[in-house]
Amino acid sequence: MKKKIVLVAVVIVLFIGFVVSVPMVNDFSAKNVEKSLVEITLPENTQMVESISKAGKLVGNGNGMQYFGAMLIQSELTREELSDYYSGINADIIVKVQKTQKIECVEHAQLSFTTQITDAENYYIVYLFGEGIAPFAGLDLRGH
Repeated sequence: MKKKIVLVAVVIVLFIGFVVSVPMVNDFSAKNVEKSLVEITLPENTQMVESISKAGKLVGNGNGMQYFGAMLIQSELTREELSDYYSGINADIIVKVQKTQKIECVEHAQLSFTTQITDAENYYIVYLFGEGIAPFAGLDLRGH
């Protein structure tokens, strides 16, 4: 009888641990996307201001986890110059002018930078969508 109780308790603990670990692993995957951007050497006359990551269903229709990493930079370079620089490193990196704190490229979540942004200060968002770890990507309810 005691063996059955211990076995049931172990199964419950393992199940709860797995359920709790799914969002943690997916958040870690998004953090790795952010980290991959931050580790890229910045072009001249450019400073990183802050970075952010998010895991979930972020853009488009249908189901599926997405892993977003972004950094806010301030640069004397143009958007075209920055885009050329980053696309030479990874063709999937996108550079856009950032005029407000709100991150517009994420449709299904409220995501913002903490830095106060003004047009005159040449702020840009540099972002990338990355990959997760199977089977965790398919098991997170945030992807549905």
